[in-house]
Amino acid sequence: HDISEIRKLTEELELVKRLIRRMTAKYTFEDIIGESELVQAAISQARHAADTPVTVLLRGESGTGKELFAHAIHNASSRSRGPFVRVNCAAIAESLLESELFGYEEGAFTGALRGGKKGYFEEANGGTIFLDEIGDVNLGVQAKLLRVLQERELTRVGGTKPISIDVRVIAATNANLEQRIKEGSFREDLYYRLNVVPIFIPALRGRKEDIPVLAEFFRKKLGQEYGRKPADVHPSVIRIFQDYDWPGNVRELENVIGRTIINMNYNEESILPQHV
Repeated sequence: HDISEIRKLTEELELVKRLIRRMTAKYTFEDIIGESELVQAAISQARHAADTPVTVLLRGESGTGKELFAHAIHNASSRSRGPFVRVNCAAIAESLLESELFGYEEGAFTGALRGGKKGYFEEANGGTIFLDEIGDVNLGVQAKLLRVLQERELTRVGGTKPISIDVRVIAATNANLEQRIKEGSFREDLYYRLNVVPIFIPALRGRKEDIPVLAEFFRKKLGQEYGRKPADVHPSVIRIFQDYDWPGNVRELENVIGRTIINMNYNEESILPQHV
């Protein structure tokens, strides 16, 4: 009896922790590393956008740091004290996405909780909702998103009464939305609603001058996490890094540096080519 009680409490605690992690924005503009013109331009646009309540669309390849920008915009905005809810639209099964985003009423479908359930939009009330991978949302959900952006209200799945919400939307995509509009898989009217302030996050191969500072940043951060303290990244390694195109962008650079630190022997001070 006691064991099952403890297990139940542990599960509830895990759920609360997950919710809290989803409901807070960790990063600020100070956490965005890079002196290159392209990154500085993106930061300056994002700072301007943060001051206003407009919808922002972050565009860029996978691994460029779109989520970092979303956190920073929220934290620099007047809503920074409100919730920050991150939703990875591609990670939620298509059949569940609508009820996860907009909530549902009791009895809306088999297995619906008694009393219904709030969706992510209601959880984000007074704050920001970050819709990652917005290009992967189906047309039915797109229609509801459009309504939320236009009317500032939503209707839960299985419900009839509209619920007013006050939420700032930040969306992100690595998809070519213009192409998807042509193909008929993305609504043009939703595109114009989302694309109010588009911010392009540059690929790492377009900002190679930032590689030394990024490498240095990850050396410190990951060295601490792994309990290893490499003294520096050798200039020959930086040259190797600058000759490479980084299809996985900053995320790939972080992974590579993590692996090189693991490959080092305890008596080695510098990250050297043989570790890469």
